[in-house]
Amino acid sequence: MSVHAAPCTARADADNCGMFSIRFVADCPATDDFFALFETTGWNAKYQATPHDLISAIENSWYVLCAYVEDRLVGFGRILCDGSMHALILDLIVDPTCQGQGIGSEMLSRLVAVCRGAGIRDIQLFSAQGKASFYEQQGFAARPKDAPGMEFLSE
Repeated sequence: MSVHAAPCTARADADNCGMFSIRFVADCPATDDFFALFETTGWNAKYQATPHDLISAIENSWYVLCAYVEDRLVGFGRILCDGSMHALILDLIVDPTCQGQGIGSEMLSRLVAVCRGAGIRDIQLFSAQGKASFYEQQGFAARPKDAPGMEFLSE
């Protein structure tokens, strides 16, 4: 993975973010930092992933993007991809204290740009419950109910 650092200034209403400069880095985050951010989503109640499990998943990704305010990890997203046809954007996470400030939108825009720059023809993602409208505002559309998308449900 190459490192892409680009300054971005945003205004935040949350006490923990205030006026800040965001640094975007295409590299794996520190294990403990990512685990703490991942835990804010509530997803781990289902997955029961260890910090090692999560970092292993990240290391096997095609592309990873982190957002930092100073040295604090406040955003993350990654792409799984076959390098030609299909890409899947996963784990787009923004620290709850920094949500609503454009970090997620900027990260998603950058992830899509990486896919487009590589000539990927099909870009999909998983939307967290209640977040579909965010992705629709970014140009994504929900799959039709009769579309061939399925999820394996383990017992």
